Amino acid sequence: MQTLNDLRLAVLIDADNIPFSNVTGMLEEIAKYGTPTFKRIYGDWTRPTISGWKQVLLENAITPVQQYSYTKGKNSTDSAMIIDAMDILYSGKVDGFCIVSSDSDFTRLATRLREAGMKVIGIGERKTPSPFIVACDKFIYLEIINVPAAVREPAPQAGKKSKPSAHKKPGAENEQQNQIKKAKRLIAASITDLADENGWAYLGDVGNLILKKQPDFDPRNFGFAKLTPLIRSFDFEIDERESGQNNIRHIYIRNRKQG
Repeated sequence: MQTLNDLRLAVLIDADNIPFSNVTGMLEEIAKYGTPTFKRIYGDWTRPTISGWKQVLLENAITPVQQYSYTKGKNSTDSAMIIDAMDILYSGKVDGFCIVSSDSDFTRLATRLREAGMKVIGIGERKTPSPFIVACDKFIYLEIINVPAAVREPAPQAGKKSKPSAHKKPGAENEQQNQIKKAKRLIAASITDLADENGWAYLGDVGNLILKKQPDFDPRNFGFAKLTPLIRSFDFEIDERESGQNNIRHIYIRNRKQG
């Protein structure tokens, strides 16, 4: 998705499904895509389980919206967020929405907002169901926000096996390898889709296409701050070309020819 610093965003947060510990980092992440015009958080603030939000809301100028649970076991917060989102949509005061939740109940809302021409960014934990993730233009995992690249688990270099880690759960190593293989296949397929007659594709276009195919794709999931270092760690051919203006260099990539 294109990064536009002047994009006006409505940030709607589901307090029932998001921890308060990462809010400052989350807002800094959102600032990369635009300016939060609305910042609202929804929950039943009479419940002691979400009392930790109070100081965070004051520090980040987030407006709390009280929503009582009318019936035990039913989530009224979702309905309040959806109603507000539609009111904001019809006000015409924003260009996009950031829905912060790990709940698949917002899948239809994200789809409806995109149908209305809104950019939709989703933020949630890794447990977020796939339907909500793919309904967004871009989805960001909370676990990778505010985590320095130096302490992220790096992706193994192409053709190399990563060393076992004592803190990893059984099977985690295989899962990491599978995710890396899927990422390489996704990148390779996207290069093929965009390649010129010589097989080269502009990296910026490849990145945009990847997000359209897989909204939760993020180099930080593999231990890299940006897409270019991730690409360099894989076995793709890279060509840096000067544009002739201000010595700006554009990066082109292509799949390495077999044999």
